[in-house]
Amino acid sequence: MTKQQEHYDVAIIGGGAAGLTAALYCGRARLKTVLFEKALPGGLATYTSEIENFPGFPEPIAGTDLMKLFEKQAKRFGVVMKLTAAKSVALCGQEKLISTFRTDYTAKAVIVASGGKPRLTGAAGEERFLFDKGISFCATCDAAFYTGKSVLVIGSGDAAIEEAIFLTKFAKRVQVSVIHDTGILDANEVAKEQAFGTPNLEFIWNTMVQEFRGEERLSQVVLKNIKTGELQPVDVDGCFLFIGYLPDTDLFKGQINMSTQGYILTNDQMETNLEGVFAVGDVRDKALRQVATAVGDGAVGGVAAERYLAETAYLEQQLFASNKPAIVYCWNSTDPACRTFMTEIERLRIKYGDTIKVVTIDMYKAAKLAAKLGITQAPALALIKNRTVCYRTTNCCEETAAAIEQEMLQH
Repeated sequence: MTKQQEHYDVAIIGGGAAGLTAALYCGRARLKTVLFEKALPGGLATYTSEIENFPGFPEPIAGTDLMKLFEKQAKRFGVVMKLTAAKSVALCGQEKLISTFRTDYTAKAVIVASGGKPRLTGAAGEERFLFDKGISFCATCDAAFYTGKSVLVIGSGDAAIEEAIFLTKFAKRVQVSVIHDTGILDANEVAKEQAFGTPNLEFIWNTMVQEFRGEERLSQVVLKNIKTGELQPVDVDGCFLFIGYLPDTDLFKGQINMSTQGYILTNDQMETNLEGVFAVGDVRDKALRQVATAVGDGAVGGVAAERYLAETAYLEQQLFASNKPAIVYCWNSTDPACRTFMTEIERLRIKYGDTIKVVTIDMYKAAKLAAKLGITQAPALALIKNRTVCYRTTNCCEETAAAIEQEMLQH
């Protein structure tokens, strides 16, 4: 089957809070933007029944409701949403390739926002009951299905305890398997207090999952006491896992640099080791993973992608597309010596007119653009001929105008 071909300025892989924010910024910058999300827009935030720490919302808001607002805002600026998984990517080179089952997409810049995937227990029988067969990772999504039934929650962090509390509104019995001693939870103090005061919420302390059992659907979870080794079968209608997340980065291994844990390494501009490839949100190696930090990442990544495309277009259209040679002066407007030498640059501009293109780059504002020419400090001069930087010097402030012209024009 011949695949369809589509072309975009920016492709965003992942539709969580970070990806949707990056899409908003790119769309608003009038960049042709496509976003890929293999599940529902919103990512892991949709797994949370109530979000209380996102600025601007004095009252708690459901994760799904908040993410719907994100999605609506991004679509308002023309972002194309593709509810499909990226099967493979080729991110080296100027044109990036993202392949899905039916279509190949090319983009000039890519923002990776693939987030995390739920961590599994690794217990016997787990694979048989994932998702629609009894093991779930989203109370908000699946709580109603367990109305009047018994469920078991695995975990003791914020997500586990908050979602367990939410489940008590539907299930007749909610039990929580906690690996710690009696009374010890990893959740915040507010969640702890509320959990201990919820009547139909029970805790099974010092336990971890040994085995999942059932026929077509999960019907029993066998817990193991980590202190005594005793096995405790717990009859359930469903089980919810909240034991953390792993970075969803398998698709990018071998191309993007990652930490030993598999998180993508970036600088503060969200740039990866690949030119034109950025990473934002929970997939990054960073200290805090919250909706608020994901939004910050997405904003920075979207703006960085926009600047990258603008600088690339400038180089191509203004410096490399012309048949005329170009003299490029990289300077810093805050440096007195650079400002003094600007008079010589203006003289060259007037003397040669249309014969030689004279361009100035303020490194205070566009250091990355200068870096694309191999220049990392100001002042510096470069000569471009035949789409190639054939000469550069950082000693221009000490040369006479005649020496500069001689050096430049002999190439």
